[in-house]
Order: sequence, then structure tokens, then C-alpha cells
Amino acid sequence: MTNPSAVLDLAKSGSFVDRHIGSRRQTEIDTMLQAVGYSSVDALVNTAVPDDIKQPTPLTLRPALSEVEVLAELRRLASLNKTAVQLIGQGYYDTVTPAVIRRNILEAPAWYTAYTPYQPEISQGRLEALLNFQTMVQDLVGLPIANASLLDEGTAVVEAVLLMRRANKAKEAADGKTVLDADLLPQTIALVKGRAEALGFEVEVADLSAGLPEGAINGIVLQQPGVSGKVFDHAPVIAAAKERGAMVTVAADLLSLTLITPPGEQGADIAVGSAQRFGVPLFFGGPHAAYMAVRKGLERSLPGRLVGVSKDDAGTPAYRLALQTREQHIRREKATSNICTAQALLAIVASMYGVFHGPDGLKAIASQVHAHAARFDAALRAAGVQTANTEFFDTVTVIVPGRAAEILAAAEEAGYNLRAIDADTLGVSFDETTTPETVAAVASFFGADASAVETSGAEYPLALSRNTDFMTHPVFNTHRSETQMLRYIRRLSDRDLALDRTMIPLGSCTMKLNATAEMEAISWPEFASIHPFAPDSQTAGWRELIDGLEADLAEITGYDQVSIQPNAGSQGELAGLLAIRGYHHSRGDVQRDICLIPASAHGTNAASAVLAGMKVVVVATAPDGTIDHEDLKAKIEAHRDAIAAIMITYPSTHGVYDADVRYICDAVHEAGGQVYIDGANLNALVGLAQPGKFGGDVSHLNLHKTFCIPHGGGGPGVGPVAARAHLAPFMPGNAADPANGAGGAPISASRFGSAGVLPISWAYIRLMGGDGLTEATKSALLAANYVAKRLDEHFPVLYTGEGGLVAHECILDLRQLTADTGVTAEDVAKRLIDFGFHAPTLAFPVAGTLMVEPTESEDLGELDRFIDAMIVIRGEIEQVRNGDFSVEDSPLRHAPHTASAVVTSEWDRSYSREQAAFPARPDHSGHAHGQDKYFPPVGRIDGASGDRNLVCSCPPIEAFEN
Repeated sequence: MTNPSAVLDLAKSGSFVDRHIGSRRQTEIDTMLQAVGYSSVDALVNTAVPDDIKQPTPLTLRPALSEVEVLAELRRLASLNKTAVQLIGQGYYDTVTPAVIRRNILEAPAWYTAYTPYQPEISQGRLEALLNFQTMVQDLVGLPIANASLLDEGTAVVEAVLLMRRANKAKEAADGKTVLDADLLPQTIALVKGRAEALGFEVEVADLSAGLPEGAINGIVLQQPGVSGKVFDHAPVIAAAKERGAMVTVAADLLSLTLITPPGEQGADIAVGSAQRFGVPLFFGGPHAAYMAVRKGLERSLPGRLVGVSKDDAGTPAYRLALQTREQHIRREKATSNICTAQALLAIVASMYGVFHGPDGLKAIASQVHAHAARFDAALRAAGVQTANTEFFDTVTVIVPGRAAEILAAAEEAGYNLRAIDADTLGVSFDETTTPETVAAVASFFGADASAVETSGAEYPLALSRNTDFMTHPVFNTHRSETQMLRYIRRLSDRDLALDRTMIPLGSCTMKLNATAEMEAISWPEFASIHPFAPDSQTAGWRELIDGLEADLAEITGYDQVSIQPNAGSQGELAGLLAIRGYHHSRGDVQRDICLIPASAHGTNAASAVLAGMKVVVVATAPDGTIDHEDLKAKIEAHRDAIAAIMITYPSTHGVYDADVRYICDAVHEAGGQVYIDGANLNALVGLAQPGKFGGDVSHLNLHKTFCIPHGGGGPGVGPVAARAHLAPFMPGNAADPANGAGGAPISASRFGSAGVLPISWAYIRLMGGDGLTEATKSALLAANYVAKRLDEHFPVLYTGEGGLVAHECILDLRQLTADTGVTAEDVAKRLIDFGFHAPTLAFPVAGTLMVEPTESEDLGELDRFIDAMIVIRGEIEQVRNGDFSVEDSPLRHAPHTASAVVTSEWDRSYSREQAAFPARPDHSGHAHGQDKYFPPVGRIDGASGDRNLVCSCPPIEAFEN
């Protein structure tokens, strides 16, 4: 008979820390230490990290658990949540994620471990899926250009409002107010008001069905259908707004647009909304892919990412991110948005839902949803119960004077969640998962019988019925069987390089292990099927998990309070700056509106400062990469009474522990300013130093970097904001209930942001414990210094700190090599693809360089494989210098090499096919000999052509056949 304690001991015997950290064998550690010249990891760390910031005591987190124990604890938390039939609506709907999509995309590491497609040659699969998303949205909303997703519907409306304010040049409207229809989602109204207060423009909420208010209007925002459920003919108010020089945004439900006239056909300039109900679980509020589409002429003002079609060096059509000059790391304080991420993984799920169902399937789902709502409405009316609208799609607002609480409680007791509007009014929203039994049960709570009624058909104006085709491209009309769908998904994933195939050595964007045990719980129904506005009595498990995660993050960072609401790092930045702004205003220091930002900072810092109503003053960077002290002093003296904050990244954006960080913090504090420490590089601090203790007042953290939430091809992300106690009153509030929670401006539409992926970070911290997290940090430092030391003679490391050491990343300087040979950092990045590697970060933070971050999760064998590849590439650069071939005819400039390029019968290049396709040194991994060889689907892509000839919808299928 098996001994239970022996089984438990066996489960604990393989430490998760040993599986998370790639190089745990002492022989590997000794090899790396010998290369960097230190006798121990602690000796290296003690030299690299400045003494005056080191935390004096270890992290006091809960004891580490095994994978078995963590999953058991997650099961316990999940059991505390109560699943119900979700009829709350208000922008969030239950949906069915087709199993072929759930298993092969949402839960598949080939998709969720992929990075943002900045290297398009190795991202063609996810780019095609995102282009499908754009095409689907464009078709449904009736506008010609859509982006590749935004964060959530509420913040997408904010982006639309800001777009209208900068794009509207009409003299009579440019400085006018923004008018929001009263039937918008309440959380959307709260978000827009909060951003408007910081930026200083007027917002008016009005019933636009009664006409436009008086005064100059910059733009209006309408909802279709409204939160009340009403379907509107918006054409008259849109025409009236245009006559007065205003622009128009419509927040539209995509499923409803399969049946009713799309916003673009009614004259809207912009359409925004959520793609959540296209197969993306409720996730307690997120992550969900929002969308934005615009009329022609606005594409170069469109926030977020835009996938377009270009061609490669053989003339083959190829996808890439277009209009990249809008990226915030380039435009900084001139950026039109601070958005630096998207919800790529969720947009891909939504796009595949469209591929899976096709236009006919989507229309059938919409018709069924509407039929359920119509039967419910008819039953109530037959029973003498008043409903608010005769024209609706999926939502019925019911008027029950004085009885709302009673009915709400009875429904909840029976397992049905309705929307509480006020003491006299309830909302009921139907969705794809609704059954006739659901309709009958809910009708009975109002004293109605749904089995005895007939409906007349469409409960919306027949004049609004859609009469235009949509989603006509073959991709939406081909993959009807699961076999076809499965192969299509696999075909796309095979075109890409993700972390499941190779190291992704990206500086400034930590790409570490996303362990399967950490990912396991996110699709459990007890976590995934909870509505963000479900009553607290149903969400005890979620709130215990969130409270525990926030407490752990506070301990790790040394701050007093954490809010996990921001659903991206950029949103965390904004939340922190708004907290600083609120703090100054509460003290009467309304003149403090200057934000000091080092020239080397992340580009989103400056964009976020502008959106927080601050003016950016750039502080110069010294030749060694540190902040220029003299320039800092001068800027402080010039703006002493106006300084609101300084934003610094620590370790610095250059990958170094600057020894002067306390001096910088003290200088700004002495002038009355606050210190924002960007937490993008927290992977080099956890367990070693706490920003909340060495001078920071507020930081954002990237859970999608340091705390193992995967990047998903460019999102989801979570960017919690952590602050000291004096800023706590100004942390993000609850957009859906401004009276509930903190008093600051809300940042995301739901109270807990992208809660659905929080179990990943929670599990990572519980699996590692304080000691394990600290070991991970030390291992990341050792790996980065090993790479830097071994490559320094081939590609000089640009910046180092104490003892010639770097932090968790290093910058390789290619500028002199480029000057001598013409070989660029981009050439090296593309050549690495032939070795089966994703490129390091290109040209950031210094043009002509590559920033490398190996992370703690890569073992010595993979580090050496990367180093060897870089050394081989350095040899090819010498071949150019020596005249073996010109740079134009080198394997570097022709990289990456496709299979079709190397098997062509005409090979007239100055290097061999073998050097082109199999350049690696022999090893035991199979990479050099071809067993695991990755061939990119396209060659070097023409970026300039893609921007000149912007094609942002699926090209005709024959373009790829020819």
C-alpha cells in the first residue's frame, strides 16, 4: 500500500525553483562565474548592487509550495467563487470558446509565449491572425481601417475621444466640449471623465436621442445598443453633429452588427468596442480585446498597433506592423497615445472565433440571442410588466417599482445574476450561452410565463436591419470542419518563433518561463466564468487571491499599497502619475505640473506624463549612461516650485545599477517633487532591493515580465501600481461604482483590470517563495553578465556599472562595426533568425545597438548556443571587412533565408547554401544539423513599402497563390 507521506515527499522532491531557473547545476554556475571572474554568485551580486539600496532583510513571503500544493490551493480558491448564469451585461457577456481554439491557442505555448511581432519575418502566423481580426472588425463596423486591438472598451472610448480632440481641426469645434450619450456604459463615462479632468477639457453627459446640447462640440460618443438595451437609429444625431463640425464615435457591440446597420454606414468617424463576446471568457473583467476602427484619413492618428501587408525581398506578400513611427519609444512626449501594448492573444482568439463560425454562424448566434431577448420581453409585457424599450438587441430593461431588490435576490438565490440599476429597475442581458430554460426561469422571477408567448420578429427598427455583406474573405468561409480549423491554427503557429522553440533574448522585455502549472487555472470555469460586476458573495475566492497577490507585491517592492487594476504597463504608469497629481492638488500645489524624465527613459514615460496633464522636461544623460547631475540641478532650479515628479527606470534603461539613485531621489524630494520608479526592470531587484524603500513614492510593475504572465504575441499585460501610504487615497477607483474603493480616477473599465491572468503571477510567487524569487534575480544577473563578458570582445558592451558589471541585461554596441563595414544591427537581428533565434531588442535605447536579456530561465547550453551564434555572425562581419563578399551580397544582408531561397536552382551568391541555411557551429542540440531547423516563411520584409502602401485587411487569396 502506498504511503501518503511518501507520495507528498515525492511531489516536493523536484523543487519548482530548480525547474524555473535554467542553470541550477553547480557545474554550470561555476562555468559562468569563472567567465565573469567571481568566486560566488553572492560576490557578483554584492559588487553589482549599490550598498545603499540593498534591502537589509530577506523577503517575508508565505512559504513556497510545490506544484501539487499550489494547484490544490488554487482549487480551494476557485471553490470559493460561485458560478452563475450571467445576465448582467453592461459590456460583458458569457460566451462559448470553441474547444479547438481554447486548447490550441489560449492554452498553447506556441501562441501564448510569443513576443510582440516587431520581427515580422518570424511572426507571420500571429500577424495573419491579427490581420484577420482587423478585417473582421472593419467589415462588421463598416469602416475601412481597424487596429490590432486595444485594452478594453472603456479605455478604447478614451482613446477615441483623444483622437477626436487632436484630429478635429474645424474652427468652431476644435476646442469644444466632448459630449457623451447618457446611454453609454457607466464605466466608460467614468473613465472619460477621469482623463478629461487631468487633461483639462469639458465633458457633458446628455440624452442625445433628444438632440445635441448647446455650445461648441468637439466630438460626441454614442452607444449601439445602449446600456439600457435600446437600439438607436443614430443617423440623425450623427448628421446634426457633422453639421456643427463635431466628430462622431460609436461604441458598438460587434455581435449586434451582424443584424443591424453598422456605424460606418450611418456616418460615424470612429467605432470602438469589445470583442470579448467572440469566444473570450469573462475572466472577471479581462483580459479582453477592445477594437478601434476609423474612416479614411484618420489611419495615421490611430492608436495602438496596425498590421499591414508589404512584401519580402523575393516579392512575396508579407505581413508587418505598419506605421511604426507612432510607437511611443520613438515619439515620446509627442506620442498620440501612451498605449505600447495590445491584447494580441485575445484578439487572436476573437479572430479565430470569426474564422470558426464565419459570417453565417455569427449571424445565427446573434439571431438566437435576439430571439431569447424578444421572447423574454414579450412574456413580461403579456404579464403586465413594463419594459423600457420596444427596440433592443439582447438586453431588456425592466421597470418594477420598489421590487428590484426582491427580484434580484430571488434570481441570485436560484443561480441567475441580473443587473441592478436602481430600486425600481433591473437589466437582463442574454448571450450565446442562453437556453430556453434560462429565459423561462428568469421570466418567472417577474411573474411571467415565457412558454406561452409568440414574438413578432425583430425587436428593432426594420430600417436598421443590416443589408450589406460582411466577412466575405475566404478565410472566414473555408474552415468549417474542426479538421480544417485545427490545421489552419497549426499552420499559422508553425510560421512563428516563440519561447516554446527558442530563447527570446529581449532586453527591456523579460521573456522568462511561463510554467504550465502557473497557466493551469486561468481557464477553470470558477475563475474564467465570473462576471466583473458579480456580487461580492460570489467572488470570495477571486478577492482572496487578489488581496494575497497585492500583499505579496507590496512586500516585494517595499510599498504600502498595490492596485492591480491597470491592465498594461503604460496604464500603470498613468495611474502612478495621476496619483502624484492628485496628491499635489490635495495639498493646494496645483502649479506642480512638470515631470522630469531622463533622456534614456522608456518612451511611454513621456507619453504617460502628457496624458496625466503634465509637461515633460528632459534631463540629459551623461556619457556613462547615468543621469547628468549638473543638468538635473539646473532643471530643478529652473522649475523648483513646479516640479510634480521625476520618472526614472531602475536599474536604468541601459541595464546598469546606477550608484546615484538615492541622490537623484533626494534631490527631487528636496524640491517638493515625487519620485516615480518605472518597474520595467524589477527582474533585477526582487529580493535584493525595494524601490519603495530606496526613494520611490510610486512604481508600476510588469506582471507580464517579472512575474511570468506571458506576452501572448503582444498582450495580455498587467501593470499594477504600487505606492507609499501618502499616495494611497489617489490610487485607481472603481469605474463601475465610483463610491466603491479608492478615490482616484479609474484606469480600467473593471475594478480588477485583467484579473483573469492574475492566477499566473499568484502561482509563480507561491511556487518560488521569497528565497526562490531572490535566487531567480541572482541567476538573471549571472546569466546577463556571462553573456556580456563572453561577447564583449566581439560586440563591445556599451554601459557597465560597478566592477564592469551589468544588471539583468546588456547593450551590445555595433555602431563602430557599422561604420567600418556597413553591417547594421538590423542585419545581425535578421541573421539570428537563420540560427533559430529571436533577435534581441533592436535600436533601443540607443540606435545602432542590440539589447540582450537572457533571463534566469535559460540554461547554460542555450546561452552558449546564442553566444556561439553571435560569434559566428561576428566572423561573417569580418568576411565583409576582408572583402570575401560585399555587405550587399553577404548572408547578413540577405538574411533571413527561406527554404525556397536556398533550394532554388539559381544560386549566384558569394556564399554557399550551407552557410546561408545552416550557419551554426556543430553541437548536440540538433540545430546545426537540421533536425530542428526553423525556416522563416518569408525573407527580409520591405518596411518602407508597407508604410507607403497601407493595406490593412486580408488581401485576396490569389495574392499568395501567385
